[in-house]
Amino acid sequence: MGNVLAFCEFTSSGPKSSALSNLTFARQAAAAHGGEVIALLIGPGAAAAAGAVAAFAAKVVTVEDPGLDNYLAETYAPIVARLAGEHGASVVTATATSVGKDLIPRAAALLDAGCASDISKLAAKNQFVRPILAGNAYSTVEISSPVICVTVRQSEFAPAEALGAAGAVSSAPAGAIDAAGATFDHLESQKSDRPDLGDAKVVVSGGRGMKTGENFKVLEQLADLLGAAMGASRAATDAGMVPADWQVGQTGKIVAPNLYFAVAISGAIQHLAGMKGSKTIVAINKDKEAPIFQIADYGIVGEWEKAVPELIEEIKKVKASR
Repeated sequence: MGNVLAFCEFTSSGPKSSALSNLTFARQAAAAHGGEVIALLIGPGAAAAAGAVAAFAAKVVTVEDPGLDNYLAETYAPIVARLAGEHGASVVTATATSVGKDLIPRAAALLDAGCASDISKLAAKNQFVRPILAGNAYSTVEISSPVICVTVRQSEFAPAEALGAAGAVSSAPAGAIDAAGATFDHLESQKSDRPDLGDAKVVVSGGRGMKTGENFKVLEQLADLLGAAMGASRAATDAGMVPADWQVGQTGKIVAPNLYFAVAISGAIQHLAGMKGSKTIVAINKDKEAPIFQIADYGIVGEWEKAVPELIEEIKKVKASR
């Protein structure tokens, strides 16, 4: 025991940035437990992505099977649990994405392991710091089981740097696949040329003050100029102005881009919990008392209808002069 099995989400070109944050934590945990990092890729395209992932982990294990072409926790969790045992893992980890938060608790149940969710820091080999009360306080939890399962908050761990030499790549059989009665129906996704919200270096978000979904087109112009992802507050998504997968916040996506625009967002605790780790925050709001200004690095007090078009024009001038 002592190794760390890191479940990594990937694309055809390699690991997602969320997986790189997970690998940073995995390295810290491996050092604490005296083992090595084993990156686990499950699903279609795993073998093709393994070479790129091997730049960041000592070992990479891939699992592919037609029965795993669509993610289901019921089929993936037994594989994670089995390989954790086969590779002597003391820690099993994944990023706290929608997949990671679905998968790891199930794997923990199969391993009879304690589980810490959404952690922000490794305090000791079996102690973890995690945010509570919408990120306004932190608690330290200790897990005493032989195997520990965790999900890692992407915004709290920098992406892993490449190692000096590529890790070893191997494949493992899926084994008997039993979905336990669950079936994959369909996947609804928004196709876009913009970066994924969880991976973007720049995010432009709008809130209830945008008034209608049509008005978000102005923010999309700003986002396209900056190569940014689009986000929104829960109030905006609940009102049906924009898709639900744009939601940033405690019950949405946790982001920490280099630059975050909060437009017509008051700054409720729920939203702040999802973006206050951003490197630079720019707030635009007509209410000078809005809570968002308390954490903003730059603030514009005024109507978004005037401020955003002016900002777009200035950015266009700067880009044209280069």
